[in-house]
Amino acid sequence: MKHIEIINGPNLNLTGRREPEVYGTTTMEEVIDSLQKKFPDVEIGHYQSNVEGELIDHIQQAGFSADGLIVNLGGYSHTSVALRDALLAVPAPKVEVHISNIFAREDYRHHSLITSACRGMISGLGLKGYELALRALL
Repeated sequence: MKHIEIINGPNLNLTGRREPEVYGTTTMEEVIDSLQKKFPDVEIGHYQSNVEGELIDHIQQAGFSADGLIVNLGGYSHTSVALRDALLAVPAPKVEVHISNIFAREDYRHHSLITSACRGMISGLGLKGYELALRALL
């Protein structure tokens, strides 16, 4: 059985409640449940933290045991060299996801430090991006 770990960064615990016009009304728990039903032969783990160091710790842990990582590091994507380094340090293939189109937002969001540490990036396709990333890893 494949094990794919979804790692979400700051404020993604509020998905479904935060800015529904941007992020929708579906919660992350509902996304995970839906993915598990669509992919019953895949073990899907999920981790979320608002704390950079905790995200680094989880990437280091999961990145050596999971068959792939789906990462949405939120605002840290644009600022964290440390998270980029953590992604580069682990062998699991990675796909970056952004619910909103980061290129249609503020200029400072147009560049992600994370992208070059990942196999690919999905941006602006809403919560469907998680399913697409999972398919890409499988």
